[in-house]
Amino acid sequence: MSLAAAPAAPASAERAVWLAAWLALLLAALMIMVFAAKGSPLLVYPEAWEVPLRFWVSDGMKWLVNTFDLGLFTFKEATRGVAWLLDWPLVGARGLLVEGFSFSPDPKAPVIIPPLSWLGVVAVAALAGWRAGGFRLAFLVGAFFLYFAVFGWWQSTMVTLASIAIAVAFGVVGGLALGILGHRFPWFARALEPVLDLMQTVPVFAYLVPVLFLFGFGPVAAMIATIIYAMPPMVRVTLLALDQVADEIVEFGRMAGCSRRQLTWKILVPSARASLMVGVNQVIMLSLNMVIIASMIGAGGLGFDVLDSLRRLDIGKGFEAGLSITLLAIALDRLSQALATRSQPAHGASRGFLARWIWFALALAVLVVPTALAESIGALGAFPEAWTLTTGPFWSDLVAWINVNFFDTLEVAKTALIVNVLVPIKRALGAIPWSVVVIAAALSGLRLGGWRLAVLAAALVAFVAVTGNWEKAMITVYLVGVSVILAAAIGFPVGVLAALNPRLDRLVQVAIDTLQTLPSFVYLIPVVMLFRVGEFSAIIAVVAYAVAPAVRYTVLGIRNVPPTLIEAARAAGCSRGQVLRKVRLPLAFPEIMLGLNQTIMMALSMVVITALVGTRDLGQEVYIALAKADTGRGLVSGVCVAFIAIVVDRLIGAWASRRKRELGLSA
Repeated sequence: MSLAAAPAAPASAERAVWLAAWLALLLAALMIMVFAAKGSPLLVYPEAWEVPLRFWVSDGMKWLVNTFDLGLFTFKEATRGVAWLLDWPLVGARGLLVEGFSFSPDPKAPVIIPPLSWLGVVAVAALAGWRAGGFRLAFLVGAFFLYFAVFGWWQSTMVTLASIAIAVAFGVVGGLALGILGHRFPWFARALEPVLDLMQTVPVFAYLVPVLFLFGFGPVAAMIATIIYAMPPMVRVTLLALDQVADEIVEFGRMAGCSRRQLTWKILVPSARASLMVGVNQVIMLSLNMVIIASMIGAGGLGFDVLDSLRRLDIGKGFEAGLSITLLAIALDRLSQALATRSQPAHGASRGFLARWIWFALALAVLVVPTALAESIGALGAFPEAWTLTTGPFWSDLVAWINVNFFDTLEVAKTALIVNVLVPIKRALGAIPWSVVVIAAALSGLRLGGWRLAVLAAALVAFVAVTGNWEKAMITVYLVGVSVILAAAIGFPVGVLAALNPRLDRLVQVAIDTLQTLPSFVYLIPVVMLFRVGEFSAIIAVVAYAVAPAVRYTVLGIRNVPPTLIEAARAAGCSRGQVLRKVRLPLAFPEIMLGLNQTIMMALSMVVITALVGTRDLGQEVYIALAKADTGRGLVSGVCVAFIAIVVDRLIGAWASRRKRELGLSA
């Protein structure tokens, strides 16, 4: 008996110490809130102590652009030169898909080459699907591209596709190069890690400002912002994929006399091809996520159509344009996934000339023939407007019908939630002393990950106060917190039911796939039309956008529970409900918490976008900075959002790792 109790004693003592520490912190918080004088430095961070970092950044950017001289040219000339170089491939892609080309050897008779025929592009898309995944994929991709023509979105889709194609090419090549350097030089990989964290957590709006400042307004600036946003996953996937190549393969290459360059390009990269294609897929999807945001600085295309619909609250047009972005994303996603999993011919296997070039010849034929005939058959050049369809009036009428018949019910529910739930939570969070939050972050880090995580968490939280963004940050935490609670309350039960019911799981997967591929701005249009602008509308949009990870990770966690443990529980006489409550859910909880972490990350990214519907948080600061081209304000506010995300990510990640070790699910 004493032997069994001995190991538990230190753990019980440790829990008692931590419980005492948290109770002491809670008591200190209550005493500060009750007894501290109004404006006390313990309660509210003094304005005199704030570091004017935003002004330093703005002044530094102005100096860099207007004064800094590299000798042969100024910094501004260098950035505009880069933009000029990047414009060439973009102009080529747009000419091929949208505008055509015009040459003037004779001013009186210019040579005009039309853009590719819509029928040819649809056929090539279907052909690519057939080559990559068979008839079903060919039908799916071909049908999606035909939708763009039939519903009148061809021109906008091709503008978007042209910019996405160039951005993805640069993102993949740049990410692969950085990943190879990180694999070759471990110190470089360690230096990249915090940079990649910031690139993935700083709101996109925040670096639209410096991109606009450096590269001007237009499609090239939008493409550069897209590359910055979409490249980090390619870097991370490359690092991981190259590290996972079997040591035997690497040693074989060295024994064969490969140089370092040959080892990289003939051994490592081909061996990691399947994993690298996952990174390509991520670059494509993130580039499409940027379509609407990039339109704010001149990208055009479908993103501009959605943004214009949001400004005019035209739900029909906005839904169709957003659906076009979604279908384009699904088509490119399925194609890239099929290419990643497609089997390659065995090394050294001979392939004849016809086998190597037949698909290329077919693609060239179906592109060239309709384009060549377009001049004589006008319907091949541009899809006839008389043949186009639209569902816009249906969606607009549906929202109007809901407003007419359910306005009072919606308004009563909205007011009750705001008065009884949202306002009290907002006031409670706003009343918490900043000093207590910093100490709480440090204690959480110390408990879950040791002193390094404690210092990191405390420093990042303190940064928010030191830069004068504490009040806005608490509103951000309030919006994200309420949204995540609601998303978890919906997502976790749905995930549990889906994990236990394969038929329901198929329906749920379709629903969350659709939610994840819809552009974030599309959520705002119906929400604003039903609930008007304000924090309530922002929360509804964030919940719809962020609920998918809560469902996915719950399903994944429950299904990953070892079958042997489930069989043991059943053999012990547990009912189905007891197996779920006492075995499946406890063992799946670390995975579920990682899903909660992803829900928080997505909520933070969406909160910045909901600044368009009237929130007063850090997202609004970033949006105002974009409107005023205030680089410092935008970057500092964006970094504050990123630091909140990093603190949450590190704390939840440390807890999940620790819990998995306790349950014996990881080493």
